[in-house]
Amino acid sequence: MLVVAYDNAQILDVANPCAAFEIANRHGAGPPYRLELATPTGNQVRSSAGIALSGARRLASLTGRIDTMVVVGGYGTGAAMADEGLLTQLRRLAPRSRRIASVCTGAFVLAAAGLLDGRRATTHWGWGQLMATTFPAVTVDVAPLYLRDGNVYTSAGVTSALDLSLALIEDDHGPTLAREVAREMVAYLHRPADQAQISTFLAPPPGDRVVRDLTGYITAHLADDLSPPALAARAGVTTRHLTRLFTAQLGVTPARAVRAARTEAAAHLVRGSELSLAAVARRCGFRSAETLRQAFLSRYGTTGDRIRRSPELPRPLDR
Repeated sequence: MLVVAYDNAQILDVANPCAAFEIANRHGAGPPYRLELATPTGNQVRSSAGIALSGARRLASLTGRIDTMVVVGGYGTGAAMADEGLLTQLRRLAPRSRRIASVCTGAFVLAAAGLLDGRRATTHWGWGQLMATTFPAVTVDVAPLYLRDGNVYTSAGVTSALDLSLALIEDDHGPTLAREVAREMVAYLHRPADQAQISTFLAPPPGDRVVRDLTGYITAHLADDLSPPALAARAGVTTRHLTRLFTAQLGVTPARAVRAARTEAAAHLVRGSELSLAAVARRCGFRSAETLRQAFLSRYGTTGDRIRRSPELPRPLDR
């Protein structure tokens, strides 16, 4: 896991992924992640917070295969974009990397190296228009938390690096480990890139592994077929047995667990975006805006429009 930094990089862009992968190792990631910091010269660099980052490798000294190369963002992005030596090394290392990622305005650096040409990418919402103007060969979309186009991942501003890191951990090791990392970091478990994050399943995990794995899967695939037969087939158990497991571990049936997760996700997405209720419904697995409206009334006793205008997410009704 190679993290590429430079002077005036945002320290959270470095810390978020490094912390997530380090915690994944402590929770049994196998094979474990090996973290390395690299800079253009191999010398320490100073973050925009004034904190020095040392112990770095020189980019030109790196040989062999790289699993994941992450380019960070920050106020030093402009200078990094103009550093032809840095861009040359990124172009050299890209074909050797299984996947490439950027955090925040690190996408500008990837774009300057030509690594985003013909791809869809995201960045911090405040810099999206500039990126689209500067790099017309890149299709810029600032709505998602992160985007994947082939083996290239780009993420939005600063803390979305954690969402991206959780997604990479799930890709590598499955939803159970990703959830364990999220819980230790006191974060919302990551959602699909274009949806809001939710906290429904960050309570202590169920003791049964089937339920534990399926709850992680549900939160990450809300728009998929999550009917009891589909979940049972995924777990390799009968629908009846799945219902018994969910009732014993969570106190609700699989269908009710799915509906609760979808409804909470939709509420967060309504509050955190300008998407129409119909678009929110589609992204969160509801058949229509009317179905979503009924779910909001049942869970929160109010409508999506009122949730959007409310200063706080309403508490679920006691049932």
